[in-house]
Amino acid sequence: MALAGLYRRILPSPPAIEFASSEGKQLFFEALQNGTMEGFFKLISYFQTQSEPAYCGLASLSMVLNALAIDPGRKWKGPWRWFDESMLDCCEPLEKVKSEGITIGKVACLAKCAGAKVETFRTNQSTIDDFRKHIVACSSSEDCHLITSYHRAPFKQTGSGHFSPIGGYHARRDMVLILDVARFKYPPHWVPLTLLWEAMDTIDESTGHHRGFMLISRLQKPPSLLYTLSCKQESWVATAEYLVEDVPNLLKSEDIDDVQKVLSVVFTSLPTSAEDFIKWVAEVRRQEEGARSLSKEEKIRLDVKGEILQLVHETQLFKCVTEWLSSGSFCCKNASSSCKEDNIRDIAANVCCQGAEMFACGVGASGKYCCKETCVQWLKLNGDPPKTLISGKVVTGASEQGFDMLVPASQVKPECCNGLVGMHPASNDVLTVLLLALPPSTWSGISNKKLLEEIQTLLSIEKLPMMLQDEVLHVRRQLYCLKRCQDNEVDHELDASFVS
Repeated sequence: MALAGLYRRILPSPPAIEFASSEGKQLFFEALQNGTMEGFFKLISYFQTQSEPAYCGLASLSMVLNALAIDPGRKWKGPWRWFDESMLDCCEPLEKVKSEGITIGKVACLAKCAGAKVETFRTNQSTIDDFRKHIVACSSSEDCHLITSYHRAPFKQTGSGHFSPIGGYHARRDMVLILDVARFKYPPHWVPLTLLWEAMDTIDESTGHHRGFMLISRLQKPPSLLYTLSCKQESWVATAEYLVEDVPNLLKSEDIDDVQKVLSVVFTSLPTSAEDFIKWVAEVRRQEEGARSLSKEEKIRLDVKGEILQLVHETQLFKCVTEWLSSGSFCCKNASSSCKEDNIRDIAANVCCQGAEMFACGVGASGKYCCKETCVQWLKLNGDPPKTLISGKVVTGASEQGFDMLVPASQVKPECCNGLVGMHPASNDVLTVLLLALPPSTWSGISNKKLLEEIQTLLSIEKLPMMLQDEVLHVRRQLYCLKRCQDNEVDHELDASFVS
């Protein structure tokens, strides 16, 4: 005979009031009438149960990201882009979370990597009155949600540290609704706000720091329009370490006396995995979804991407990078890895195969896809500048599927290896943005004062157009956040001023 296991727990009441009880329903009705349940409906639409006992932080975050309608930019299953616990792995390996849980700093890091705006507060950095104000603001809006990190003991519940989103607030009784993601254990319940503060005002033994809460909302614009850092491949760690730690030490060499030598120092030793670290964001669709026309949304995104790309090309740094890439020694030695990748048809074949894999419901391996009949076309709509459309047929086994890739336009002719007219981001664009995104302290080791001044002028982002500044700062924040997370510093340095 099989042994019986645990089936739920009895919710200790008081202090909690079960959401589905008569009293809980009355609290909901009164709070709804007072306008402090506005965030509830979005959250409840995407309410999920954590799939592992230690996944409370991941479940809470994926629920909030979906409620905010943030596009993950990567597939969940089949063609569907959707946040799931299994996708929140950029700051901590899932197996480690599964066995040890996750800290509030790592959850904040995950939220930033996912493209959300995050403000994180520990209880020793805030007050209960400020917490109440944030609860009221988030409960009165669909545009902001609050996740708490607390200890269950003050609620007389079993277990220890836990994460869950807040679904609403009852002002007269000063109670908050916890949408407990451990629904196999406890149902959603109302608790006194003062008691929740007490539960948050505890020490997380894994970090030695206070617990707290975070506010999560959408950024005013998509976090990544043209460039983004990718941590999907484990190799990102080596590239991040090289850029943040190794480059400043290499630049201390006394042999560096001009800008081209600085670029040689940075790029010559750049790990080969760097191409997997910084990406330009492609628009891929199945051919039957778009025919030969652009939707309004596609046109807007391409126009913005094209504008950012043009702003990159107008910088003096871009000209320096292009000159370095055009040098005979680099071009001949690295033609297969650099110039070939900048050939738009090669890019098209690669991206179309990735698109095929994305739409194939995870069946098969990317190496089994073959792209043929790649065709580059230019769409001209209503007198607008032409848009680049690359079409390709992808063959896998006995099936064949057509894919389109939409590319921002930039009329720049590469000087290297007789490449095509540049209608797409290429190595010089990507490397320019990567240099701009490095911390300003990177260059402080240059001993030649005149050269240091020249480099600082080239790499200053203060006078860049705001659109390009935003793009660069996004990549810089990604690099900073990922490196801190890798070094296990996010919880030690976490404070309310670090907002992205």
